[in-house]
Amino acid sequence: MTDTLRPAEPAHAAETGDGPRKLKRSIGVVGGTLLTLSCVTPASTLFVVVPDLFGTLGTATALTIAIGSVLCIAVAFCYAELGTLIPSAGGEYAMVSTLAGRLAGWLVFVLSLLVVVIVPPVIAMGTADYIAPLVHVDPALTGAGVMLLATLAGLLDLRANAWITGVFLVLEVIAAAVVAVLGFSHAHRGAGSLVSMEVAGAHGGIDPVTAALVVSGLAIALFVTQGFSTAVYLSEELEHPRRDVARTVLATLAISTVIILVPVAAITMGATDLKELTGGDLSAMVTAWSSTAVGTFVSLCVALAIINAGIVMVIQNSRVLFASARDKAWPTPVNNLLSRLGRFGSPWVATLTVGIPGALLCFVDLDTLYGVTGVSVTAMYLLVAVAALLGRRDSHRHTPAWRMPLWPAVPVLLIAVLGYVLVQQDPVYLLLTGGITAVATLYWALYLRPRRDTHWLVSLPEDARG
Repeated sequence: MTDTLRPAEPAHAAETGDGPRKLKRSIGVVGGTLLTLSCVTPASTLFVVVPDLFGTLGTATALTIAIGSVLCIAVAFCYAELGTLIPSAGGEYAMVSTLAGRLAGWLVFVLSLLVVVIVPPVIAMGTADYIAPLVHVDPALTGAGVMLLATLAGLLDLRANAWITGVFLVLEVIAAAVVAVLGFSHAHRGAGSLVSMEVAGAHGGIDPVTAALVVSGLAIALFVTQGFSTAVYLSEELEHPRRDVARTVLATLAISTVIILVPVAAITMGATDLKELTGGDLSAMVTAWSSTAVGTFVSLCVALAIINAGIVMVIQNSRVLFASARDKAWPTPVNNLLSRLGRFGSPWVATLTVGIPGALLCFVDLDTLYGVTGVSVTAMYLLVAVAALLGRRDSHRHTPAWRMPLWPAVPVLLIAVLGYVLVQQDPVYLLLTGGITAVATLYWALYLRPRRDTHWLVSLPEDARG
C-alpha cells in the first residue's frame, strides 16, 4: 500500500512507433455532462433498479435513496478533487494508485472492472419489460441485443455519441417527469408516507422496514446515482479537464438526484396500496393513472433510455480498459491489443472486450449481479475516500486542482459510513467479491509486483500534468 507512484514519463504509456497513444480532446462541459448524465441514466435506473428497492424497502425507498444521495455528495467531492488532480481515463484506479499505492490502485481497478462489466447488462435486461407494448421477447436475449448495439455505437466518434445520447436523455427526462406528475396528481397518501417505513408482508400483512434493512439497501442506493464518476473516465477527452471534471461531477449528481428522487416520492404517494407499491410494476401504475397510450409512450422512452445507458457505459468502460493497457497492467501482447485506437479515435478492441462479455452476462442470475455490484461499488467508494484523505500530502498539495470543502472531515466520515455499510451486506456477495479480489491480489503479487519498473505505471497525458 505504501508503494506509491511517481509522475509517469511518456515511455510508461502504451506506445506506437509515433509515441504514446492518446485519446482525442473533443468535448466540452456540456457534452461531458450529457454523456455523464446518460451513464447515470435516471429513467432506466428509476424503472429497472428502483422497483427492486420497492420490493424490499416499500415506503422507505425514497428515504433510503435520499440518504444514499447525501452520501454521494461526499463521494462526489472526492471524485471532483481527485479527478482534477489526476485527470486520467483510468478513473478510480489512477487516482488511488497515485495517492494510496499501487496495490490499492490495482484492487480498485478490479472492483471498477466488476462494476463496469456487470452494470450494463443489469440495466440492459430491463429493456424487455418496456418494449412489451410492441413485442414480447426474452429478457436475457433482449439484454444481449442491447449490449451488442451499444458496443457498435461505442466504436463511433465520441462527439457523435454525445449528441446521440443527448437526444435519448431528453426523452428519458420527459418520461420521468410524466411519472412524477401522474404520481403526485393521483396521490393516495400524504408526504408522511415517505418516512412510514412499511413494506407489504408475504401473507397480505404489513411488515416494518428496520434500520438494518435501510443500511443494507444503501449499497444499491449508492449505485442509483453512481454514474457521475463517468466524468473522471472522460477527463482525457474533455477540453479543459482541470476545470470541467469537477463541474461535470457535481452538476450531474445534483440533476440525477432530482430526476430520480422526485418520481420515487410521487410513486410512493400515488400507489393505490402497499401491495401495489411493493410489487413495483411501474408500467402498470402509469397506465392506471393515465391511459394505455401514455403508458406505452413512457415504456418506450424507458427502453430508449436503457439503450442510451448501454452506449455510454460501453464508452466509459472501454476507456478504463484502454487506460489499463496503456499503463501496462497486462502481458505485452494484451496491452498492445487493448490500447489500439480505431479510425474514429475510439479504443475499438477495448470496446469489444467490455461489450461482448456484457452480452453474455445477460444470461446470469440478476440477484447475483445486483449483490456483487452493490459490494463492489461500496468498496470502491471507500478506497477512493482513502485516496482523497491522502490527496493533499507531499507534492500533490500544490498541484492545481478543485479542492473540496470540509477536508479532511468529509473523507473520514465517508470511510466510516461506507465501512459500516459494507459489512452489513449479504455474506454470499461479500465472499464472491472477496474471492475475485483475492485472485486479483495473487496476480499482483506473482506478475505485476516483480515487474514494478515496467508494469502498472499510471501515466497522464502531457497536457494534463500539473
